[in-house]
Amino acid sequence: MRDMARNAKKASYSLASLSEEIKNKALLAVAENINAKKELILEENKKDLNEAEQLVEKGELTRALYNRLKLDEDKINVIIKGIHDVINLEDPVNKTLSVTELDEDLNLHKVSCPIGVIGVIFESRPDVVPQIAALAVKSANAVILKGGREADFSNQALIDAINGALGSIEGFPENAVNLIKTREDVKEMLKIDNCIDLIIPRGSNSLVKYIQENTKIPVLGHTEGICHVYIDEFAEPDTAVKVAVDSKIQYPAACNAVETILVHSGIADKVLPLLIDSLKKENVLVKGDKNTRNIVSDIAEAVEEDWAAEYTDKIVSIKITNSINEAINHINQYGSGHTDCIITENSRNRDLFMNLVDSSGVYCNASTRFADGFRYGFGAEVGISTNKTHARGPVGLDGLTIYKYRLYGKGQIVAQYSGTDAKQFVHKKLSFV
Repeated sequence: MRDMARNAKKASYSLASLSEEIKNKALLAVAENINAKKELILEENKKDLNEAEQLVEKGELTRALYNRLKLDEDKINVIIKGIHDVINLEDPVNKTLSVTELDEDLNLHKVSCPIGVIGVIFESRPDVVPQIAALAVKSANAVILKGGREADFSNQALIDAINGALGSIEGFPENAVNLIKTREDVKEMLKIDNCIDLIIPRGSNSLVKYIQENTKIPVLGHTEGICHVYIDEFAEPDTAVKVAVDSKIQYPAACNAVETILVHSGIADKVLPLLIDSLKKENVLVKGDKNTRNIVSDIAEAVEEDWAAEYTDKIVSIKITNSINEAINHINQYGSGHTDCIITENSRNRDLFMNLVDSSGVYCNASTRFADGFRYGFGAEVGISTNKTHARGPVGLDGLTIYKYRLYGKGQIVAQYSGTDAKQFVHKKLSFV
């Protein structure tokens, strides 16, 4: 593990100097090789699915994780398209972000650069492997991947296809994309803070908390996806039902699926029967507070624990609130800072909600399922961050870069700017292309 980390660190220095042309050429080769190895990848995925089915029957793996594990030809095509999308994105490295003239012929440039070596730990979804590898290559970062054991065959097949392609590109460094498989490797990886610059965990609350508590390496991620839809008193009922139902059922296992729907008391009588009927038609288990059950009685009871629950399944809790401020306070208390939505036609309430809800994604009249790097136009994402530093929300190429300061002078020394006859700094912002 330590040798892998050291080799990845060495590769990261070479990656930082690659041209956009070479990186895009490498990604094109990856897309072509995944397409060429499609049948082999699907065969290896079937091995994982066979073993996973047994784990589901034993209660050791959820059906939601099993569904995320499955690959088919359509998913492979989506993977390939995703790589092409990353190719078409602007190179995020060596972009001048600002230029400041400190004094004549003394100019300070702020320039984007790769983070270095990134460790990504995720569960089930093997399509994460090429997504993250593509983003890492384009952003000139080396990456160490750790997937769940339930996807071992699929992950290895994809890594082999990726590295087979990268190895064919002249000038592309070895050891840029790496795969580890055991928990022991993860434990060791979390100790190597001299080589690994960032850890991104994608998975359960317990996984993320374990990572955060057991490493000195900066961690970028979210512990839970407790998302809300608030139906305001000025909502259009059809829009409210359409958006809330999509937020729940389009992919219930996703971290951006809604878990709690809040409904203003002024519209509850009108919208709740329509909403709950639509949810039931999609086989969603609906839980409601006392006021909700007074309007629609044939639903389950929601208890205090439900407001902090991430179901990742066809289950949703509903609560009636008496004001928009009550809804905002509920979201900020029980939410995870992931994605929350208001349904309203009132611009004042819209702006109040958008300003006061403390989440990485705050929406108006749009499904929470839009919280996704691909849908945002990032090509793909390495994960979704609820952090308030460096990167927040879906983390794409820009989230995999940091910046450095480059100072260009002509022999100036600090002594010139100290003492009684000190020169004064100009601190003038300069235009740049």
